[in-house]
Amino acid sequence: MRVLVAYASKRGSTAEIAEVVAAALRESGLAVDLRPAGEVKDLDGYGAVVLGSAVYVKRWRGDARHLLRRCGKQLAEVPFWIFSSGPVGDPGSDDPAWAEPGKVVAKAEALGVRGHVVFGGRVPLDPHGPIEKAMAENTPQQFRDRRDWDRIRAWAGEVAGQLGAVGAVR
Repeated sequence: MRVLVAYASKRGSTAEIAEVVAAALRESGLAVDLRPAGEVKDLDGYGAVVLGSAVYVKRWRGDARHLLRRCGKQLAEVPFWIFSSGPVGDPGSDDPAWAEPGKVVAKAEALGVRGHVVFGGRVPLDPHGPIEKAMAENTPQQFRDRRDWDRIRAWAGEVAGQLGAVGAVR
């Protein structure tokens, strides 16, 4: 089975998460293509899809939203999962309403998504503009990169297991 891992990333953090998801799926014995969501025109040839996006102000990046809408009929015909990335800062201050892009989750659920997860994000390494610079300055060092690589790999292993991959981590 060929699996597509597609992603929309503004500053590279979500792309790095997608790379780890793709690598974990490959380690489980699956054939995986990793592509930016904006480059995906259709899902022909894919038996499953993982689609992820950075979340900014409760919204997925446009390329990922457009892929979900444009390929909705094809997604409804294959197993698919979605992930979001973005929360940074003190984990005790997480607001679930911020991290969950409600419209995207509702659309994916209507299409039969197998699961949705939110992974922590990373403050931009080279912030641009006043908002990113303020975020970097006001986020304590220990909370600037909240990506949990073990959790990301474990989730990808669960996806592989649901696809029946031989080497899936369970």
